[in-house]
Amino acid sequence: MKAYVLGSYGSPDVLQLRDVDRPAPGPGEVLVRVRAASVQPADWHLMRGEPFISRLMPGPLGLRRPRITILGADVAGEVAAVGPGVTSFRPGDEVFAMTAKGGGFAEYVCVPQTELAPKPASLTFEEAASVPLAAGTALLALRDQGGVRPGSRVLVNGASGGVGTFAVQLAKAYGAHVTGVCSTRNLDLVRSLGADEVFDRTKEDFTRGGQVYDVLLYIAGNRSFAECRRVLARKGVCVLIGGAASRWLQPAGHVFATLAASAFVPQKAALTNVLACQNNRRNLEELTALIDEGRLTPVLDRVYDFEDLRAAVRYQEEGHAPGKVVVRVGQA
Repeated sequence: MKAYVLGSYGSPDVLQLRDVDRPAPGPGEVLVRVRAASVQPADWHLMRGEPFISRLMPGPLGLRRPRITILGADVAGEVAAVGPGVTSFRPGDEVFAMTAKGGGFAEYVCVPQTELAPKPASLTFEEAASVPLAAGTALLALRDQGGVRPGSRVLVNGASGGVGTFAVQLAKAYGAHVTGVCSTRNLDLVRSLGADEVFDRTKEDFTRGGQVYDVLLYIAGNRSFAECRRVLARKGVCVLIGGAASRWLQPAGHVFATLAASAFVPQKAALTNVLACQNNRRNLEELTALIDEGRLTPVLDRVYDFEDLRAAVRYQEEGHAPGKVVVRVGQA
């Protein structure tokens, strides 16, 4: 099969399109013929080997070269074969998944059946591939860490990005009053997703808006927890999703400092890590139900052909994509 292999750290040019052996599904695994895969900020962080401190920790980054050789966590496609013990899927089924071990930037990938779910019938493969990691992160942030319920007041900082576009819609589906923060060019997009109010981050400081929120989803920002507390209710929660990037420590430094500071005040900080979730299939099924009800719709910024994957990663790395960036691997 064809796959983009990551053999060293560097720019998107280090992703080499090669012929490699097609994987065989093991016990409890499903071999998926990939039709589409989404490109995540995590992909270019792994590609760059940043932040450098991560190379000293257990995980996908090795000290001199990556331990994971094929990137891509989100995929949508068709079941090509199943391994021993798999009873929920059969060849030909249309599925989507978030696989913690990557492998999506290839024509085939093996996925544990616990990370796999039937593809929403109303979505294309490209749309379905945009859902698992971003929407799953928003789901955990709002449902589990934030405890959002009808009447909650939710502020989404970074409302026009991959996670943010799903978060706005999910918060509205849960009955919350939603305020989004984004740049000028994305104000209409965030309003169209259902936001009750929108801050233009280029003109307004959301931490000094005078309003109070039960939940703040803080996506890839660099404001301090002390600043965020200004807009949090006394028992409010600041849910951290990513953080400002630097080559050495961030976002780990910002995240750890925020979590530590929250131990001494009534407001709390929480960290969302969808890759550590053990019930991803259940989460995908919950997201599918909302999609089928018309309450959750993926926002695709750009769709690239498989041959242009390096360009897709380069564009994602710029950090200005509204919604999701997806690669079309094959046609059904």
